[in-house]
Amino acid sequence: MAAEKPHMNLAVIGHIDHGKSTTVGRLMFETGTVPAHIIEGYRKEAESKGKATFEFAWVMDNLKEERERGITIDIAHKRFDTPKFYFTVVDCPGHRDFVKNMITGASQADAAVLVVAAPDGVMEQTKEHVFLARTLGINQLIIAVNKMDAVKYDEKRYKEVKEAVSALMKMVGYKAEETHFIPISSLAGVNIAKKSTETPWYTGPTLLEALDTLKEPEKPTDKPLRVPLQDVYSISGIGTVPVGRVETGIMKKGMKVAFMPANKEGEIKSIEMHHEEIPQALPGDNIGFNVRGVGKDDIRRGDVCGPADAPPSVADEFTAQIVVLQHPSAITVGYTPVFHCHTSQIACTFMELQKKMDPRSGQTKEENPTFLKTGDAAIVLIKPTKPMVIENVKELPQLGRFAIRDMGSTIAAGMCIGLKPKQMR
Repeated sequence: MAAEKPHMNLAVIGHIDHGKSTTVGRLMFETGTVPAHIIEGYRKEAESKGKATFEFAWVMDNLKEERERGITIDIAHKRFDTPKFYFTVVDCPGHRDFVKNMITGASQADAAVLVVAAPDGVMEQTKEHVFLARTLGINQLIIAVNKMDAVKYDEKRYKEVKEAVSALMKMVGYKAEETHFIPISSLAGVNIAKKSTETPWYTGPTLLEALDTLKEPEKPTDKPLRVPLQDVYSISGIGTVPVGRVETGIMKKGMKVAFMPANKEGEIKSIEMHHEEIPQALPGDNIGFNVRGVGKDDIRRGDVCGPADAPPSVADEFTAQIVVLQHPSAITVGYTPVFHCHTSQIACTFMELQKKMDPRSGQTKEENPTFLKTGDAAIVLIKPTKPMVIENVKELPQLGRFAIRDMGSTIAAGMCIGLKPKQMR
C-alpha cells in the first residue's frame, strides 16, 4: 500500500450565496471522489425541480429537505485527493456554524479557500470570514473569484475584486502578494481542474494546482499531549472510553494521564482509530482510548487529557486578545457570555477592558476603554465562572483560541495571551 499522503483540513469560507457548496461539489467531482453518474442523477432530479444549477452543490447536500429548500444546512466532512495531499473539507455552510465549527469543531482548518462571487465582490461576511480566519490562526489562504461566467469572464471585474480582497487581507495581516487569486466558475467547471480558454488573460494555476502549493502543517509532536474530549463512553467489557482529537503531543499506551479540570488521573490501556487498535496517536488523529482508573462519570466533554506530569492548564483568570464581530450594543465590564474553547463551553465574565487596539497595526488606541463595540479589537481580562482549561496561544495555539457566543450568535473571537493558573492539586 502506498504511504498515506499528508492530510490537510480545508475550510471553504465566504459569503452565503457566493458558491461555496458548488465549489466543494466541483472539487469532489473533478478529483473523482464523486462519480459522474451520481452527478448525472442529481442533475436530472434538479432539472425536474427547476433547479438545474444546484447539481454540484447537491453532492454536499445529502438531506432531502435541504434539496427542497435549495440551501446547505449541515456541516459535511468530505474527503478528496490531489496529487500531493488528501483534503478533508470542513464545509461551513452558515456563517455562525463556520465560527462555531472552526473554533470548537474537531477540525481546525490548516488552510482556507475564500470564495468571492465576481458580480458582488466583497460583502460583509467576506470581511468577517477573513478576519476570523486570521484570528483562528489559519495562515494559508487561496482566493477563488467565483461566478466569472456571470460577468462574461471580464478581466477588469476580476481585477477590481482582487484589489478589494487584497486591501481586506492587508488590513488583517495576510500577504496578498503571496496569495493565489483564481478566476473560476464552479458551475461551468472553469479553472478548477484545467485551464480554461474562457480566461486567456489568466496565467496562474487552476484551483487544484493552487491547493497543491499549500504547505503541509507541522505536527506539534514535541509539545505536551493535549486531547480535548468530545464524548465519553462506557463500553461493556472494556470500560471508560473517552473520544477526542489529539491536538498536540503523542499519546502512547501505558502513559499516565490527567484529565482537567476534572482533576482525575489514569493510565492509557489502549488507543483506537477507525476501529483499529494503534500503539500511539499523533496530532490530527481522531481517537477513542481506554483509561484505567477513571470512571465514566468522572470526566466529560470539555475536559482535556494530558500527561500527568504536565497536565492541561486550568485558568483562574486569563488575559485575551479579542475581535468583536457583532454585538447589538456594547460590551462592558461584568458581561458574562459563553466562551467556546476547544470542546468546552463555559460562561466567563469580562473583569477588565484593558486596552483597545488598532486591528491592522496592533497598536494601542485607547487605555481602559469603558466599552467595546462591533469591529473593535481589544485586550481584556476574563474570569471563567467554573474551572476551564485554556492554554497560552503562544505555547499551545490549538487550545488557546476561542469564540464568544451570546443570544444564538457569535459575538467575538479571540485568543488567550496570558493566564493565572488555578492550583488543582
